[in-house]
Amino acid sequence: MQIHVVQSGETLSSIASQYGISPQRIIIDNELPNPDNLLIGQSLGIRIPETVHTIAEGDSLFSIAEQYDVAPEQILRNNPSIAEEEVLTPGEEVVITFEGEEPIDDILINGYAYPFIDRSVLRKTLSFLTYLSLFTYGFSPQGDLIPLEDTELIATGREFGVAPIMMLAPMNAEGNFDSQIAHNMFINPEGQNALIENIIATMQEKGYVGLDIDFEFILPEDRQNFINFIANVQSRLEPLGLITMVALAPKTSGEMTGLLYEAHDYPAIGAIADYVLLMTYEWGYLFGPPMATAPLNNVRQVLEYGVSVIDPNKILMGIPNYSYDWALPFVQGESMAEALSNQEAIARAAQFGVTIQFDEEAQCPFYEYTDPNGVEHIVWFDDVRSMDAKFRLIPEFGLAGAGVWQIMNFFPGLWMVVNSLFNVNKVLE
Repeated sequence: MQIHVVQSGETLSSIASQYGISPQRIIIDNELPNPDNLLIGQSLGIRIPETVHTIAEGDSLFSIAEQYDVAPEQILRNNPSIAEEEVLTPGEEVVITFEGEEPIDDILINGYAYPFIDRSVLRKTLSFLTYLSLFTYGFSPQGDLIPLEDTELIATGREFGVAPIMMLAPMNAEGNFDSQIAHNMFINPEGQNALIENIIATMQEKGYVGLDIDFEFILPEDRQNFINFIANVQSRLEPLGLITMVALAPKTSGEMTGLLYEAHDYPAIGAIADYVLLMTYEWGYLFGPPMATAPLNNVRQVLEYGVSVIDPNKILMGIPNYSYDWALPFVQGESMAEALSNQEAIARAAQFGVTIQFDEEAQCPFYEYTDPNGVEHIVWFDDVRSMDAKFRLIPEFGLAGAGVWQIMNFFPGLWMVVNSLFNVNKVLE
């Protein structure tokens, strides 16, 4: 894949002609919301088909894969839209291979989803995933699980060879992380052991392959209690062949203070868990000042600390799949950004005819516009350039892979980067 940044005077046709491909190819691969009014500074993923198959009556995904001696997942990754279809459409063209796309590394990718994910989006995404983490099971201090409607999602994931991960989080009735719920379980040994028993029973009943422990805003005094809980879980899951994964706040040193950071002991937790997700996102957030969600310079600092105290082969780097629009001026304690998908961010940019700018230090795009009420806005989002920069950190630091928060919207730029750089490992037999 090549990355093309639109210059003044360029059109979809002129860009397609430059690379010897059809305009439709660019529209399909990028799912362009604005093919007729490309924006200066907008980045496009350019993929040049090498081998193309025209679907004939009676063709199936598996028969086409066998004909060309490729994995069915490769065809799905090259043509995500066909995953939405119950049957293939005769006459439709599918790309078997693209020119110059040789994987530089094998990685794991975990995608996070809520049960209400659009099933079409889910099916388009699954071929890119190793694991599917379903958000989330809650619990009581006595060890009772608060269940999740997950049976259908687990089955769909398995159709695509994606292993399901059970998520556990101390959430209150309002859906927020609750330090006290976690604390009450930590100090109740009987409840904690009952919880682990219930987790194991649920995992075995539903076919989960591992547990993702997402405990955020843990009380600093519960630091050792949290470590002990993870060790307790790991000691019970490992003999059963089940993995333990832990989400960790984005720390740049062991001395960071604050409710988000202090109980997340990188060396201790990294030594116990099979995998950790470093949540390298949310620098730009709903209630914070305008900035990139995951600036590359900040992400790099977290990874540098992470690999200094945790085996890199255990680390998944967090990848954000969303953007924010801030009305200006920003007022701390009053302002709240609007969350958008990255595709919505481009559509909004096209609506207002803006120029896309690019922050070289953060390696992220942004733009400014004035709404019909005269209010100025700034939007920070991700594009194929920023995703390429993020994902190249994985082989640079020798990481196991990535965790995408979240896969509720299909972002072609993200998955084109994955497809062009990596072979995504599957763990299901």
